[in-house]
Amino acid sequence: MHDGVEGPLRLRIEQVGAEVLHRPARAVATDELASADVQRLIDLMFATLAGTGVGLAAPQVGVGLQIVVIEDPPDFQAAVPPDLLRLQEREPVAPHVLINPILETVDPTPAEFFEGCLSVDGYRAIVPRARRVRVRGLDRDGQPVEREASGWYARILQHEVDHLAGRLYLERMLPRTFVSAASAAQTWTGLPIDEAKRRLGGRAAPAPRGRSSR
Repeated sequence: MHDGVEGPLRLRIEQVGAEVLHRPARAVATDELASADVQRLIDLMFATLAGTGVGLAAPQVGVGLQIVVIEDPPDFQAAVPPDLLRLQEREPVAPHVLINPILETVDPTPAEFFEGCLSVDGYRAIVPRARRVRVRGLDRDGQPVEREASGWYARILQHEVDHLAGRLYLERMLPRTFVSAASAAQTWTGLPIDEAKRRLGGRAAPAPRGRSSR
């Protein structure tokens, strides 16, 4: 299960085109969740995520299981302009695990921001996401959890649950806003979204559906 380890604590992150990223992950059985292999996988996923991103799904490290780890620490947000943090409704999110998550849209109002992915390294695009969602699943101990999230946290949840369905943000992005990460940092993320869309020739995409599942 851990053949992709690079160094003592990090797993290799699969890139777009890897088959595991393009097929649905399977649910984790209760007894499987308690196993040493799965618990070790969760620990390694957190270690891999640290300092690199805010969410990671098991298919991204080559494992087709419905496991997601999330953390959006304050030091990540310190590098984001306060006005953008406010627009994104972004606040720190403590580290947590979601097993077999089911996502429900609470407020389908589309929120559009540039989004990236560790499995589409080096690129960004504007992606419409529902503003508020609810997620139900299990924690790493197999206990039921339910969370409601808005803004950037809601975006993270939608992005990661999409991975469990074999879907990348490329399927939801405004295609003409697909840019390199370097140009996004230098030019595009510093502009109001409507202005970036206008200059890139982007157009509105269909609003997120009312309900999605694992």
